[in-house]
Amino acid sequence: MKRTIILSCLILALTISAYSQTAQNVWRDLSNVTYKIGQDEFGELYIPVFSDKIKDLEGKVVEADGFIIPFEGMFKPEHIILSSLPLAECFFCGSGGPETVMEVLLKNPIKYTSKKVKVRGKLTLNDRDPEKLMYILKEAELLAN
Repeated sequence: MKRTIILSCLILALTISAYSQTAQNVWRDLSNVTYKIGQDEFGELYIPVFSDKIKDLEGKVVEADGFIIPFEGMFKPEHIILSSLPLAECFFCGSGGPETVMEVLLKNPIKYTSKKVKVRGKLTLNDRDPEKLMYILKEAELLAN
């Protein structure tokens, strides 16, 4: 009986640990990125250098909360930009850096809202395609808004 309780507690602790990557922590972890200067046919560009902690998150399911940022003057209900900061402070509009935004490719289309949302998906790191953001959440789903 005592073994069963201890085993149950251990399984519960491991489960909680696996899901403890909260929305706040993922943004904090993703902020630990540095940059090196590279070159392409258009000139100089900054290439992200991901920390080991960030590399450990690649391919894992994470949750992130934030604000939907319309891009190219429109809202795409299945492909959004999520910012950890409100619109006035986001990377595209204000003071945030590129580590404060991510592309989110959703399984199901969502409606635009200016309120904070939470999504869950598989994190992909991008240090090669300057046309995309460095953080991409694939197979994502809306958890709350």
